[in-house]
Amino acid sequence: MKSFFMQRPGGGLVALLLAVLTLFAAALPLQAAEHELQRGRSAADQAARQEERPLNNAPVWRAVRSGEAHFTTVRGPEAGVLIQSEGNTWRQLRNGPVTQYGGWLLILVPSAILLFWLVKGTMKLHAAPSGRQLKRFSGFERFVHWGTALTFLLLAVTGVAILFGKHLLVPLFGHELLSSLLTAGKLVHNYVGPAFGVFVVLMILVFMRDNVWQACDAIWIRRAGGLLGGDHVPSSRFNFGEKTWFWLGVTVLGLVVVISGLVMDFPNYGWTRAELQIANIVHAVGATVLLALSFGHIYMGTLGVEGAYQSMKTGYVDETWAREHHQIWYEDVKAGKSGRP
Repeated sequence: MKSFFMQRPGGGLVALLLAVLTLFAAALPLQAAEHELQRGRSAADQAARQEERPLNNAPVWRAVRSGEAHFTTVRGPEAGVLIQSEGNTWRQLRNGPVTQYGGWLLILVPSAILLFWLVKGTMKLHAAPSGRQLKRFSGFERFVHWGTALTFLLLAVTGVAILFGKHLLVPLFGHELLSSLLTAGKLVHNYVGPAFGVFVVLMILVFMRDNVWQACDAIWIRRAGGLLGGDHVPSSRFNFGEKTWFWLGVTVLGLVVVISGLVMDFPNYGWTRAELQIANIVHAVGATVLLALSFGHIYMGTLGVEGAYQSMKTGYVDETWAREHHQIWYEDVKAGKSGRP
């Protein structure tokens, strides 16, 4: 006699599905009970170990330090990872080579510049000032330059304090006062950083067209800009040294420091701890090299070249200065070929 399911099309399949669902439903309570039993055993084992070996619950800490994600009510990347052992590698790198070599760089570069100035002195004009002024920088160009400079100096002071403070400032101020100073410095650093980023972008947009390669730059390179011989090399609005500072310092290192700083400014936008640690190292190295290069730019704009600071302060230079330092630009302006600024 044929069964009821055999008499209906597809009846065998329906019966099989019903049987599977019945077994699955029956297994759920067993699995839950087994899971609870395992959790209970684990908790009991941990409690017993704490009694036998107080403060030495090695299995728990091995699991915590494994880097694997465990259960947590906190949402976000790596929220279940309580301890990231790779953080020790980052700390050793930051407090070791980055701090050590970076510190020496920030000592040796200004020391070399000071020695050069003591030997060579300030580059003076060969001829007497004419008394006739040429406009070299517009008001907006000077605003962008000084905005970049002032925000950079604030970031440099606070950044150096954050990176080297515990090595240099603890003997002077003590731990408590230094902690308060660094807390305030960190706030300044975090809020001024994005403003510096805006000025860096403006600086690139405003001065990019006058910092492209020209044939006169090859002559400047061959004669080392006239620094060693004391003579002036004809150049356009900016010489090769200024162009190098613009592309390597302002553009490349400036953007690297800004981008890595923004990553650390906004850590809750899906970054992992490893990514933030990489950003921290990149930021520290880039900022240290940028600061070292800026010493040369600051020197040439103040003590190094007579009249250079005046050009950015007022926007005007004497015709003699323009002719001796930027002869090609001077001739273009006099001939009406260049209307900038």
